[in-house]
Amino acid sequence: MSILAAVSRRNDRLLHLKSLNFTGSVAAPLDGLEYDRGRGWANYPLGAAWALEKNGIAVCGADIVFQGDIPPGSGLSSSAAIEVLMMKLLLAVSGRTIEKKEIPILCRQAENEFIGVKSGIMDQFIITFGRENHALFLNCANLEYRLIPFRNADEAVVIVGDTNVKRELAKSAYNQRVAECAEGVRLLKELTGKRDITTLGSVDKEEFDACRGKLPGPVGRRCGHVISENRRVLDAVDALERGHLPELGRLLRESHASLRDLYEVSCGELDCMVEAFLRSPAVYGARMTGAGFGGSAIALVKADSGEEVIERARRTYKEKTGIDGSFHVCRIADGAGKLTTQIA
Repeated sequence: MSILAAVSRRNDRLLHLKSLNFTGSVAAPLDGLEYDRGRGWANYPLGAAWALEKNGIAVCGADIVFQGDIPPGSGLSSSAAIEVLMMKLLLAVSGRTIEKKEIPILCRQAENEFIGVKSGIMDQFIITFGRENHALFLNCANLEYRLIPFRNADEAVVIVGDTNVKRELAKSAYNQRVAECAEGVRLLKELTGKRDITTLGSVDKEEFDACRGKLPGPVGRRCGHVISENRRVLDAVDALERGHLPELGRLLRESHASLRDLYEVSCGELDCMVEAFLRSPAVYGARMTGAGFGGSAIALVKADSGEEVIERARRTYKEKTGIDGSFHVCRIADGAGKLTTQIA
C-alpha cells in the first residue's frame, strides 16, 4: 500500500497540491504557513514544507499531484507517509539534500507542532528507512536502529483488517496518553531517586514493580504497558532472528491485550476484529495497529491461508458489529523513494 506523487517545480513560492483521492485542490504560500483545518488532508504535506522552512532549509514552490491506496484514518500511517513523501519531493525539486535521519525528525516536528498531535517518530522512521522483507528495530530515545531480516517472508503474510471506524488523533485521547507517560517518568524519577530516568525505556521491570503501587491508577497502567511492550519488542527481535513465527504471534496477542487493558487505546470494534482473526487456526497472532480508538488490526497468517482467514474474519466481524470490514493482504516493502527518472 502506498502513496504516489508527481511533482514539477514552480518559479514562485507557492505550493499547489491536488489529491486524486479527494475533490478540489489546495494552494498555499511557503511564507507564513499555518495549520488550517479547512485544508483537511493537505495539512500533512504542508506541515512537512513548514518544518523544512522552519529549520532553515529553503525550498521552492511546486505543483504536486498525489494518489494513494492507504485509507486515511485507518491507523496505517497515511499521514506519516505523505509527510515523508512531501519532504523528499520538495528536497529533490529544490536541489537540496539533508542527512537521511533528519527526514523523520523533521516530519515528527511537523506532526507535533504544525498538526498538534504528540506522535512519536516510529512511523516516519520506517517509511524513510524501510527495506523489503525486513522489520526495523528502533530505539526512539537515541534513534539507533537495525534492520531485522524477516526470515520467514515466504511462509507468512500480514493481513490488515480495517474496522472502518475512523478516528482523528488530534481529537482522541492520544495526547492525553503522552502526558500520562510523561507524568509517570517524573514520578518514577522521584520514587527511585534515579535522575537518569528520562523515558520509560530507561526503567526496568523490577524498578517499576517496586513503585507501581505508589503511582496513580491511570499513570501506573500506561507505564505498565510501555515497559512491558518494550520487553516484547526485544523478544520479537529474537523471534524474528530465530524464524519462530508462533512466538512472534504470541507476542502480538499479548501486545493487543496490553493496549486494550493497560494503555486503553483499543475499542470494541478493534477487539472484535482481533478476535475474528484469532478464530482461524492459520493465524499466529493479531493486534491493533496505529494509535487506536478505531482504525485497523493486523494479523500474522500462514501464507497459503490468507483468503480463508479473510473470509472467516469478514463474516465474524460483520456478525459481531454490523459493520463491513475492509481487508488487505500486505507485504513488507521498501520505504519512500523515486520510482522513475524525470520526464522532460
